[in-house]
Amino acid sequence: MELKRVVVTGIGAVSPLGNTAEETWKNVVAGKSGAAPITHFDTTNFKTTFACEVKDFNVADFIDRKEARKMDPYCQFAMAAATMAVDNSKLDLEQTDLNRVGVVLGVGIGGMHTFEEEVGYYATHEEQGPRFSPFFVPKMIADIAAGHISMKYGFHGPNYITASACASSTNAIADAFNLIRLGKAEVMVTGGAEAAIYPAGVGGFTAMHALSTRNDEPEKASRPFSASRDGFIMAEGSAVLILEELEHAKARGAHIYAEVAGCGMSADAHHITASHPEGLGAKLVMRNALEDAEMKPEDIDYINVHGTSTPVGDISEVKAIKDVFGEHAYKLNISSTKSMTGHLLGAAGAIEAMFSVLSVENDIVPPTINHEEGDEDPEIDYKLNFTFNKAQQRTVRAALSNTFGFGGHNACAIFKKYK
Repeated sequence: MELKRVVVTGIGAVSPLGNTAEETWKNVVAGKSGAAPITHFDTTNFKTTFACEVKDFNVADFIDRKEARKMDPYCQFAMAAATMAVDNSKLDLEQTDLNRVGVVLGVGIGGMHTFEEEVGYYATHEEQGPRFSPFFVPKMIADIAAGHISMKYGFHGPNYITASACASSTNAIADAFNLIRLGKAEVMVTGGAEAAIYPAGVGGFTAMHALSTRNDEPEKASRPFSASRDGFIMAEGSAVLILEELEHAKARGAHIYAEVAGCGMSADAHHITASHPEGLGAKLVMRNALEDAEMKPEDIDYINVHGTSTPVGDISEVKAIKDVFGEHAYKLNISSTKSMTGHLLGAAGAIEAMFSVLSVENDIVPPTINHEEGDEDPEIDYKLNFTFNKAQQRTVRAALSNTFGFGGHNACAIFKKYK
């Protein structure tokens, strides 16, 4: 069968860099860090005391307060980002077949805050017997954000979430892309959401020695591809894209940000948390995406890397890029926007896909911040262009976005200029 073409016609975001897609993009291009001391809970006894929190978010701007109380913070972020994305797409819901509009989101953890609150209350009041909120389960479960979005708009198409750790929302984008090009839907709301900056989340990642402990200067803590990197920064938020079948978008005169060219998936089959040291799964997923897009390595101008600022992960991703792209690797721009946003876990792929789309549309590559002269890792090839510290203007014909998750899950998406 002939596969349909798929384009991006709407974007929305709530992030540590801003409560709209526009503000987030402006700040990531400017090289601004979203890291600061944690305000969600008392970190006195924690080794890591900072994160990239969403700031000054008013849920009432998007959801009735009574309804918002039935939602975990991750779901509130998803609802806000989806609302802004639908608005941005200018989709006329009265003229749209809502049976052909679906929602697929990526969520790595789900309602961690709700789980902590409910179980914590029970643990300290056990003598009173089991007293749980009737909203405990529907607030906690990871799929509920997609359900709430469908209920808000009456979208009756495919509706579910994907969970593959930090690759979750790239997997969601891939599924949404495939549903449209196979003719199963005409419009898909896709992306991801996460809100895990709470004691169990920070404590769990700290116990794994995954987080930076640069507490004295949080804004400089995420430093991908630098020798002094010591772990990632936890982040929260949501980003949502509206994907649409090309002819459907053209018929209504939609603004087209970029075209979805292809997606790839693979597994490291190596370790529960660490990436393969030689980047085997990363190589495979990028090759799979290029094959799916029917593109050559030379067609890519920018890679938004996974780049978490961990000792092993950064090195293995660089090895994979050099292997897949060969000499063209030295003509690419590479950057890790996690150096500014922090790591949004299950929502990382969504916000980084949004940055990739906007790079293609605006011909600008956001930087990798916090690299200092003399802080070079002998295992990293600095002849590659990591777009250190300052955004670079260049023609971006196509951008590839990498995401790699615990369990060895790898997913990437390619976005190109619409012609």
